[in-house]
Amino acid sequence: MLATSMHAQPGVYAVLLGSGVSTGAGVPTGWGVVQDLVRRAAAAAAPGDSGSLQQAQEDPEAWWADHGEGDLGYASLLQTLAPTAAARQGLLARFFEPSNEDRDAGIKVPSRAHHAIAQLVKRGLVRVILTTNFDRLMEQALDAAGIAPQVITRPEAVNGMAPFAHAEATVIKLHGDYKDLGTRNTPEELDDYPDEWNTLLRQVFDEYGLIISGWSADWDTALVNALETSPNRRYPLYWDSRSSKSGTAQRVLGYRKGLVIRGAGADELFDDLVASVDALERLSQPPLTTAMAVARVKRYLPDPVHRIDLHDLVMNAANEVADHIAAQPLNGLDAAQAQGIYEGYREAVAPLIHMLTTGVWHDQDGIHDSLWIDVLQRLVDAGTTPISSAIRWLDHARLWPGLLAMTAMGVASVRRDREPLIIRLATEVRGRGRMGTADPTEAAQLMHPNRVLAADLVNNMPRWEGQRWLYPASHLLKADIRRFFEPFIPLDADYVEAFHGYEYRLGLIQEHSKGLGRYRALSGEYAHEDRWSHEGVPFAEVAFRQAGERSRDWPWPALLQTEDLDIVLTQHREVLAHYRDRF
Repeated sequence: MLATSMHAQPGVYAVLLGSGVSTGAGVPTGWGVVQDLVRRAAAAAAPGDSGSLQQAQEDPEAWWADHGEGDLGYASLLQTLAPTAAARQGLLARFFEPSNEDRDAGIKVPSRAHHAIAQLVKRGLVRVILTTNFDRLMEQALDAAGIAPQVITRPEAVNGMAPFAHAEATVIKLHGDYKDLGTRNTPEELDDYPDEWNTLLRQVFDEYGLIISGWSADWDTALVNALETSPNRRYPLYWDSRSSKSGTAQRVLGYRKGLVIRGAGADELFDDLVASVDALERLSQPPLTTAMAVARVKRYLPDPVHRIDLHDLVMNAANEVADHIAAQPLNGLDAAQAQGIYEGYREAVAPLIHMLTTGVWHDQDGIHDSLWIDVLQRLVDAGTTPISSAIRWLDHARLWPGLLAMTAMGVASVRRDREPLIIRLATEVRGRGRMGTADPTEAAQLMHPNRVLAADLVNNMPRWEGQRWLYPASHLLKADIRRFFEPFIPLDADYVEAFHGYEYRLGLIQEHSKGLGRYRALSGEYAHEDRWSHEGVPFAEVAFRQAGERSRDWPWPALLQTEDLDIVLTQHREVLAHYRDRF
């Protein structure tokens, strides 16, 4: 109910966070800090008096009445124990600022609840956050999400604040900030609010629905009064069951006709809320166009918060291709119909390839390389699902989407000097050929272009109008992938150089892994006689050596298991010369 309402009317709910949200992150409550400071004052005032220390632990208010000056409060304690700002900051740091050990343990840092709320704010679903906590975890989570909220920590700041509608987010710290001597903590301090607070709360409780978490209502008399005396005309109140068990909370729920969300603490409540809103968002979205999908890839790539969103976006596209592969016939088709089969596969995988080329092109640091490898593995798995029977070329054609995707990512990698990704795609992705029954084979061999694409079948496609190619598989791949690089490599000559560079690299991997029943380096247009220098060196080899000179960490000697790459490249040249001379 809450998720549906938030999704339908974004921005109409405010959030009220109590101490339970912060204690779940390992941060003490304000009263907890007061208790600890009283205990410290007792220990410092009378080091050998165990009775005084025990009284301070059991009844801090009584101890302060006997030994302190003025009323017990956050301000009076800090002024007694740390009279200067620098001293106060040092005293409070241990309570609120994480040490390296704290960070390793995941405490005193924003919790799942804080980050989930930040995501709700980023999506425009929540604009107002009330909190009784005076730590800065909520502000830190918002900052991590790229949101700069206006933060109100003192009643006198209300008159100068921007209207809620004009701020991306507003955080109202009803009890103050931990570095502010005006912080409210004791029962007396919480008994009544200044007029500015009450006026602001009446506006929030009247104009917004409310989601309460981690607040028991036991101690905050002024906040309870504000809830019970404010109008209740528009949107409902929701309260997690873990913190709404007190008699006061039940009274507020009854008065405002509030609803309890069963069995949910703060982390579960807000995580589940984000997930539910996500599900509703997916239902309401029209089918993504390729342009929209590519735009999302660009938006998600640099943002760690959207890592899962990027994964889901790209993998969903891969799953759609897998469904297309599963639906294709495997028997009864002749060569004249092959073009339609291959073009159908190509169009099915085209949106995914647009996303992959964009992702690889802009993911210069390789942060998402594991995702690109997972996508290729998904396509290989779909193309090698065990089947009982099939015409051989139709069985191999199931890997055509994977071969297109691997080649496109490889060409992008060549152009962007992403050599490790080429190697990982070719060697880490594995699948079972022969209708899913063979031993696992790495992608460089499994999707060898001369294995996936039968030369005669390609040359007989009507699209060529009778023209025949010396290297049919190479020519088809180069032609079908060109369009995906128009935004990145506008000149045909530059595209051809990058494509031939990928063919050369893939051939190195294949030749290195050759053996019984395995294919040698692919023959391709990169090995054609017009692609050699007057000195008898393939242009692709020349460009490969130049790329090695630019690289700080050239991975090829390690892959090819050699300390003298020149020897390997010279030997490989002889293999390519055989392809040149044979045709």
